[in-house]
Amino acid sequence: MLNNIGLPGLLLIAVVVLVMFGKGKVSSLMGEVGKGITAFKKGVNDGTKELETQTAEAAKDVTPGEKSAEKDKV
Repeated sequence: MLNNIGLPGLLLIAVVVLVMFGKGKVSSLMGEVGKGITAFKKGVNDGTKELETQTAEAAKDVTPGEKSAEKDKV
């Protein structure tokens, strides 16, 4: 169904949306959508960094070294 929508169909939809909601409402709505996308991307990046940090810390804990020898003495 959506495969048959071409440029004229998209333009018609855009005109109908502008007539129904007005220019100000559509621009504020798009601004909110942009803020939401930005917040989502930031959350994904923060989650990825947190997972990488946890993985790096876990890898450090597993490797034998001076710290593991100190733990055995205690």
